[in-house]
Amino acid sequence: MAKIDWHRDVDGYSDEGERAKRAFHREAKARLKKLAADLGLAPGTYDLRTNLAGPASRGETTLHGERIYVQVGGLMNQIMFRTCKGRKDYTGGHNNFTAVTALDEPSRLAAMVARIMG
Repeated sequence: MAKIDWHRDVDGYSDEGERAKRAFHREAKARLKKLAADLGLAPGTYDLRTNLAGPASRGETTLHGERIYVQVGGLMNQIMFRTCKGRKDYTGGHNNFTAVTALDEPSRLAAMVARIMG
């Protein structure tokens, strides 16, 4: 996977910022897809979506399965993960957070997420 500076400022106010924002989300999506595979989620049993948001915001990329919700980015540029009850449950269980750099350690991230899934 490509190396990325997860903390780089990204915005939509310049061409460079827009490219950086799209690269951030492209990499986040690729790594969340790998996380889904590491968790044993079969294709079609989860949604993978990106909200680029407005020019002043980082936006977020989300993995939303039947029992797990994982979101990268947002205001604090972290990974938030929690349990959920289906793909229409947008509030779910207690929020858990880890550094966005955990995307660089897929087995560690998968273990953290699997732990709350039970």
